[in-house]
Amino acid sequence: MGIRTGLGELRGDGRGWTLLAIAVGWVFILGGRFLVPAVLPQVKAAFDASDFEVGVAITVIWAAYALMQSPGGLLIDRFGERRLLAGSLLLTAASILVLGTAPVFLAFLVGSCVFGLASGLYGPARGTALSRTFPENDGTAIGITLAAGAVGSAALPFLAGALVGTYSWRLIVGGLLPPLALAGLLVWLTVPETANGAAQVSPGRLVRDVTNAIRHRGIVIATAGVTLIMFAYQGLTAFLVTYLVAIKEFDQTTAAAVLSLFFIGGAISQIVSGTLSDRFGDRPVLVGVAALNVPLLVALPFLEGVIPIAALSLLLGTRNGVMPVSNAYTIAVLPDRVTGATWGVLRTGFFLLGAAGSTVVGAMADADLFDESFFVLAALTAAAALIYAFLPDRATSRGG
Repeated sequence: MGIRTGLGELRGDGRGWTLLAIAVGWVFILGGRFLVPAVLPQVKAAFDASDFEVGVAITVIWAAYALMQSPGGLLIDRFGERRLLAGSLLLTAASILVLGTAPVFLAFLVGSCVFGLASGLYGPARGTALSRTFPENDGTAIGITLAAGAVGSAALPFLAGALVGTYSWRLIVGGLLPPLALAGLLVWLTVPETANGAAQVSPGRLVRDVTNAIRHRGIVIATAGVTLIMFAYQGLTAFLVTYLVAIKEFDQTTAAAVLSLFFIGGAISQIVSGTLSDRFGDRPVLVGVAALNVPLLVALPFLEGVIPIAALSLLLGTRNGVMPVSNAYTIAVLPDRVTGATWGVLRTGFFLLGAAGSTVVGAMADADLFDESFFVLAALTAAAALIYAFLPDRATSRGG
């Protein structure tokens, strides 16, 4: 199945509108989370904060996001994806007011937490909605949606970097509110209502079923690998702009453009990797993408000049190709009766652990070990590639 054929099979019976609505929502949910790192220099100056402190703020966003994954999964099984997706977008829009009007750094941390909690409801419902709507092409559908988010992650930080010299960072962050609200309305109008009987399972039975699902060999391997990938991803994306400004002496607009190239490369990789996994299987794609990124991370401290580093950033974006494949694999092999609950628990785990990446890189930057931090991220990515080499195929995992 080629990429064009795979895309064509996603249309029909209103499914194209469902895919479009979910993807548009993800543009602003994910893009909004990467807009904040693009204005970190201004946030630091406004609150007289250190690299470590602003690193903690980014970690808070992602940790709060992670903590909502388990409740989000349980709420899918009770209320369905439509309500969760629309509700997440509208609550995230409201949280922007808290984040953008913070008078002191502590209030900014609170706003970061609220933003993470609200946006955290979107991810579990996004994955299960797409897997249920496109059971034969889940990798492609999820890849397209994550690629849309990558485009938002490229465009919004770039616009923020270009505008922050003219407008307040508070106004730039506040600009997210209208599109988030409109995306919530679009999701409500186009995503079909779903029902699931899992909410009728007793709490004790639910805990046993979720525990048994999590202990499965394929789930353990997939989750371990994606946790390491997420840790490196958080550390890289949270501080790439700051690193380029402080160490490589780029101006902030150029640094933001380089970060945008990372997400453009990621968008391409997510579509291609999702389609390739539908055709050739999950393991070779996961191993290949992770292994490719090891030398790229090692090379970053040694490169000089805008063009070489911009090209490297584009290539580093290929690491985003891990997510659609990992997501589709995990959801596909989970038991149907506890898919939402188990998927939420797993997402809490790997996002919560992965969120520490920005704090670790921030602490290393304060210790004058900014360059060395990328070697640590490369080592973790290499470990992920090794772990993925042992991933069983979907048929084996379902049968186990």
